[in-house]
Amino acid sequence: MDKRFSLQGKVAIVSGASRGIGRAAALAFADAGASVVVASRKIEDLEKVAAEIKAKGVKSTAIAAHVGKIEESKALVEKTVKEYGKIDILFNNAGTNPYSGSLIDAEEWAWDTTFNVNLKGPFFLGQQVAKVQKDHGGGVQIMTASVAGLVPAEISIYSVTKAGVIMLAKNMARQWGKYNIRVNSIAPGVIRTKLAAVQWQGDMEKLSASQTALGRIGEPEDIGDVVLFLASDAARYVTGQCITIDGGQTVAYATALPKE
Repeated sequence: MDKRFSLQGKVAIVSGASRGIGRAAALAFADAGASVVVASRKIEDLEKVAAEIKAKGVKSTAIAAHVGKIEESKALVEKTVKEYGKIDILFNNAGTNPYSGSLIDAEEWAWDTTFNVNLKGPFFLGQQVAKVQKDHGGGVQIMTASVAGLVPAEISIYSVTKAGVIMLAKNMARQWGKYNIRVNSIAPGVIRTKLAAVQWQGDMEKLSASQTALGRIGEPEDIGDVVLFLASDAARYVTGQCITIDGGQTVAYATALPKE
């Protein structure tokens, strides 16, 4: 059974790896035996994660890269291939949410920034990695969407980008399956990360927890373990799917609605 979840001999890239879900997944990959390239904008934070990974007895490299800048994503892929020779796994996780206002007041900068980081950038990173994986017999890609991509949310532009991520992963899976590349997305609910802080800090944690079936908000490790499953041979026949990891937030929405 353990062999099905093993990543021994595998090379993984994790974007948005300096904290939260990305860090949790990178550590899970390392626990399973993978060499892990961790990427995000700030090298100082990445080096701390890389040190944690190396302490587990596997290789790790920290590379500063902004996924919203295509040239930096290309450099990330090139550096990884130069050092490790291949890329078996991509956790396409980096994201942002710079605007939480209404659509009627949204300005172009909010649209462009959110789409560049959440959808355009991840597409081109996934494309570059797919070209490497195609030449090496296949691989796995996992993209971070959100429950906000499944139902309308107050963070509306973010919500639209995450709906796009879900469909992008499905199209990648359909077109790249012939290359033995599996592509799936995950849709986390409220997770204890900096990006979602407004939904769990202070009194908001109790409210957010009450809107889940399990009665608690999620931890980054709750997501990291599912990402590990999708990256492993245990999920070898899973592709083109969006896995919701929300503690039952989406099925519990009805209980949170006011009664007439």
